[in-house]
Amino acid sequence: MRRRGDQREDGTTLITMETSPENNYGTMNAVQPEDGNVFSDGSTRVDFVLVWEEPRSMQEESMGVSPAHRRWREEFLKRLRHSGLLQEQKEVLQTKKRICFVLLSAPWSVLCYYAEEISLRVPLQVVTAPIVNWSEQILSKLSLPNLMSQDVPNPPPDYYTCQFRTNKLERFLGSDNKDTFFKTTQRHQVLYEILARTPYGSVKNGEVGVDRLLNEQVFTAAYPLHEGDYQLPTPPVSPQSLSLRQILYAYWAQWSCWRRYQPLDHIREYFGEKIALYFAWLGFYTGWLLPASVVGTVIFLIGFWLVATDVPANELCGSGNSFIMCPLCNICSYWNYSSICVTYKAGLLFDNGGTVFLSVFMSLWAITFLEYWKRTCSSLSHRWDCSEFQDIEERPRPEFTAMAPMTMRNPVTGAEEPYFPENKRFNRTLTGCMVIIIMVAVVLIFLTAIILYRTILSIIIYKSEYSFFSFSAGRIASFSGSVLNLLVILLLSRIYTALAHILTRWEMHRTQTKYEDMFILKVFVFQFVNFYSSPVYIAFFKGRFIGYPGNYNTLFGVRNEDCGAGGCLIDLAQELLVIMVGKQLINNIQEFISPKVKSWWQKRKLNPQLKEAGQEAQRQEEASPWEADYQLLVCEGLFSEYLEMVIQFGFITIFVAACPLAPLFALINNWVEVRLDAQKFVTEYRRPVVERAQDIGIWFPILQFIAHMAVLSNAFLIAFTSSFVPRLYYRYTRDSTLSGFINFTLATSPLSYQQQHNTSCRYWAFRDENGEYLPEYFHLLAIRLGFVIIFEHVVFFIGRLIDLMVPDVSEEVEMKIKREHYMAKEALAENQSLGKTMIPGNGEAPPSELRQRRSRISPQESDPPSPNLEEIAEETEAIFSS
Repeated sequence: MRRRGDQREDGTTLITMETSPENNYGTMNAVQPEDGNVFSDGSTRVDFVLVWEEPRSMQEESMGVSPAHRRWREEFLKRLRHSGLLQEQKEVLQTKKRICFVLLSAPWSVLCYYAEEISLRVPLQVVTAPIVNWSEQILSKLSLPNLMSQDVPNPPPDYYTCQFRTNKLERFLGSDNKDTFFKTTQRHQVLYEILARTPYGSVKNGEVGVDRLLNEQVFTAAYPLHEGDYQLPTPPVSPQSLSLRQILYAYWAQWSCWRRYQPLDHIREYFGEKIALYFAWLGFYTGWLLPASVVGTVIFLIGFWLVATDVPANELCGSGNSFIMCPLCNICSYWNYSSICVTYKAGLLFDNGGTVFLSVFMSLWAITFLEYWKRTCSSLSHRWDCSEFQDIEERPRPEFTAMAPMTMRNPVTGAEEPYFPENKRFNRTLTGCMVIIIMVAVVLIFLTAIILYRTILSIIIYKSEYSFFSFSAGRIASFSGSVLNLLVILLLSRIYTALAHILTRWEMHRTQTKYEDMFILKVFVFQFVNFYSSPVYIAFFKGRFIGYPGNYNTLFGVRNEDCGAGGCLIDLAQELLVIMVGKQLINNIQEFISPKVKSWWQKRKLNPQLKEAGQEAQRQEEASPWEADYQLLVCEGLFSEYLEMVIQFGFITIFVAACPLAPLFALINNWVEVRLDAQKFVTEYRRPVVERAQDIGIWFPILQFIAHMAVLSNAFLIAFTSSFVPRLYYRYTRDSTLSGFINFTLATSPLSYQQQHNTSCRYWAFRDENGEYLPEYFHLLAIRLGFVIIFEHVVFFIGRLIDLMVPDVSEEVEMKIKREHYMAKEALAENQSLGKTMIPGNGEAPPSELRQRRSRISPQESDPPSPNLEEIAEETEAIFSS
């Protein structure tokens, strides 16, 4: 077996390409904007920055700096130099501390070595086919103006690509220019790969990589630089002269762009595929919310007409003292049913025949949305060279590489790779599942406490001296319980998310994708119960087990909670609006204010600065790029953004029958969310290291799970919680005009209760004078169960038809994939032959044989394996000179 750095000549021929100046791969423009991201020599590009802070005075330095931290930092920087990275140190002096910046740059030979090591993809040929949005095509065919379109300057060209090979360099597009051949984001990937795998101490103790050093506060920051300032220049210049960051700010992050298409290719060019896929999904989801919000709003408005013409509502409001209702609590008094006229009519806005159509529509909408997203995602992943990333190219996580106790031969590539025993991982995963179960139990305990809180508070308010509060005791208790539940939900979310991070790291997952998927799955299972337990309780359990007058059921000595005066559906609508809209408002306010406050505090800590070391005469008028970026916030990733949208997706699909306006609120929120997220990434966050991704990961199966749950939930909501089935039954068995429906739904208190209290009263149930169920109850139960079965079968059948009718990959994308495979076939032939030499033969150890790792040393452990830089440099220079 040979080292990857040893290049071997072969006769493999790539398709001959022409390199033209206008098709420069590494940069969008022929001339890079002057962003100042260079060393003191004015030409060496800064690819990455490491920062640490230390006290200025010697006395403070002896007290505030750990000798171990200093030793680790020096060793780490020494090994980075051994890896071939160029370094330059800058210092900024403040009143009490010194901020040290180490600028890192990868020379051409290092870039070539690691580009092949981490399977970077480079261009073979420009794709000339135009990229057209599906809505743009429809509007064009209808000859309608497209208000969403905008002309974004400097669109990144699309390429056919294949994996980089140093000895095939002259065949790649743009290979005549070493400065621009690798894109800026690819240089960042190479630098982060080196930083993540470089040890600074004992590998057995996990002393590997920059992430561990950041956690230990050896370094305070590690980041690639933004490409200049985001502010547009004054006086204005031509759009083609703007930097990529300025283009994103002007054509994406500003509030005036709220109705425009997102420049996804520009986002991918600057932030990478993973972040671009998130914004692509968010924009796609927001666009699909538009028809859903229109249908939901129309259904809600139709409810006003139904309220005005509803016979049972008019009967109730005109009943006077005809229906004396039983007390809602042990100390409550009797009340007239007609007193809830307004509440009953408000409930009809959410509980009418239109909600059945909306439930069917939203169930099919969710399935269709996911099918078309799969189609869109396949197109984007191919366009962005990620269609085979997860299956073929993804390598073990650096942390896993450092901590795995043994190695195993990869049966596909034949290479030795770190390995963690599956039985140990299973035991750790099982422990994590037990923690989830415990946390779910904690959620249910809090839910029970809130139920008791509502019941006790309503009694306390009812006994107060103020008649207004006494009359609205149930509504006040219900609303305050919803707000308290929201606060508990947000608190438990933060606690469990931190716990899930610890558990997932402990489980030792091999790849970053697997690590993130398991972390997301843990958090989602908990958040699903956390956010939806209260709505599920109100929708399907509240008011079901209260008993009847004279024989009420209790919980801890307190009478079981009954539905409000307007029924359980209006209680559910209130709960949904408080949790969903309240959570969105809190998150948006937090996302708008929190970064600005944190950024202000960060700048306040770092200013006023004194003089840069070696330039005592005067301070530069503007801070250097690395100083300016150090004042920005650390990018927090996409997990919280995805989780917020997925929880929202659950609210607008699982419980849409109770709140037709939910899609409208989601649409308004998402319009704001896109701009807030764009502003954070462009103006307030340090530039994140580019991450590749094939799709949105485990979030997609989670969305599919929610879509299937929505079908069942809406079926049970309509059948058991709404009045749709009882009204339908009464219309066909009693009176088609629904006259007398109110009396039909009310039972009379049992004789024993009347004798004890010397009066009779009515309550919601289908029971006789002895408290036994009437035949109508069982008729309705059979109809409800039949409705659930028919509803879910019809929706799932139509959804399956949609799945079959919409292919996951369009014909156009399939043709492009075949074309790219054909063009890269000769280039990949060498990799295939190399793979054959690495796969063990009959005389070698089987792939399953494990080798105990005697010394877990990565390529830089004690002065080894950096790439053979001299050899690579000689080879690449020979290619250029030829």
